[in-house]
Amino acid sequence: MLNSILLDGPKFQITIQRLCRQLIENHNDFSNTVLIGIQPRGIYLAKRIAEELRAILPDKTILQGDLDITFYRDDFRRRDQLVPNQTRIDFIVEGKNVILMDDVLWTGRTVRAAMDAMLAFGRPEKMEYLTLVDRRYSRHIPISADYTGIEVDSIASQKVVVSWKETDGEDKILLISEVK
Repeated sequence: MLNSILLDGPKFQITIQRLCRQLIENHNDFSNTVLIGIQPRGIYLAKRIAEELRAILPDKTILQGDLDITFYRDDFRRRDQLVPNQTRIDFIVEGKNVILMDDVLWTGRTVRAAMDAMLAFGRPEKMEYLTLVDRRYSRHIPISADYTGIEVDSIASQKVVVSWKETDGEDKILLISEVK
């Protein structure tokens, strides 16, 4: 296995801050905007973005929740064992601008499932998508991100792994390739 570090240390934090500035530019005071992290790994990104926004805008309320998409996936019947995660959305999404967040955009299937799952909570005014890593040229569904941390050109045999300080001990994005 060959591991290439795509992003780590201060550059990782700067990327999070840049994404926050882009969100502020488009959503101003967040009075009509909510952040939703897609389970399992998008919740760390959503929490980090929410924390950073609260630091930048201390007098504003930033609503953030977690969304489980297990039973909305188009492949859930093909999997051997289902381990549902927990949805935590303790606010109204009806009529709000919803920003869905996930760590890696690859085929687009996760985002499609998240959009379906969101509709169970009401009809948002608008949905946007933020991803930390966009694996270009690999979509199965025509989906693109409104906000992107970094773009990576990769092949199907490669894997992109995002490590979070909260769970993995450090913030880092790796591109993992098999060496033959």
